[in-house]
Amino acid sequence: MSSKTITRIGFADQGRRMSLEEFEHAEAEEGQLFELSRGVVTVVDVPNQGHLAQVLAIRRQVHGYDAAKPGRIHTIASGSECKLLISGLDSERHPDLAIYKTPPPEGENDDEIWSQWVPEIVVEVVSSSSRHRDYQEKPEEYLRLGVSEYWIVDADEGLMKVLRRSRGQWLEYPVRPPAGYRTRLLPGFEFSIEAVLQAAGGS
Repeated sequence: MSSKTITRIGFADQGRRMSLEEFEHAEAEEGQLFELSRGVVTVVDVPNQGHLAQVLAIRRQVHGYDAAKPGRIHTIASGSECKLLISGLDSERHPDLAIYKTPPPEGENDDEIWSQWVPEIVVEVVSSSSRHRDYQEKPEEYLRLGVSEYWIVDADEGLMKVLRRSRGQWLEYPVRPPAGYRTRLLPGFEFSIEAVLQAAGGS
């Protein structure tokens, strides 16, 4: 009886090339979070206090909407609770927040669920180590996966850049405080970027 060898990845594997299939089934070093960026293992830094404060401010708004409008959102997931598999680009992403309006597909195994269950909205909070990935790599990946809107929260720039799908490409909408953002995907919800930036110690 043969046993399948399990790939283990740790901090020392930063920059190692790996296929999505191998990475998806690998065991990660405890206490570390990894992404696969175009076939390259990437160590995701543990969020600092400012990053965590922004993510919490975003979650509070989305959960508040979910409580006020039950049934509009199915799942609100953090990066440790979901993964987005972009097979064509050999990437596995763990976004800061993923908002799913629909339930996961039924009767599928876990591998197929994460490649087929697509969140309508993905939110990333930019940090110094994630800036290139958030702005340069993930837009193409999330567009290819089928995400409807990609929100990039950037405290250093004092704004949120919204990428909205239109005819197979992204249209960009910069949102600066005090203006809020209303998405057609969540009727009646006005997202306050100002509250998020205040949580980060911004304006």
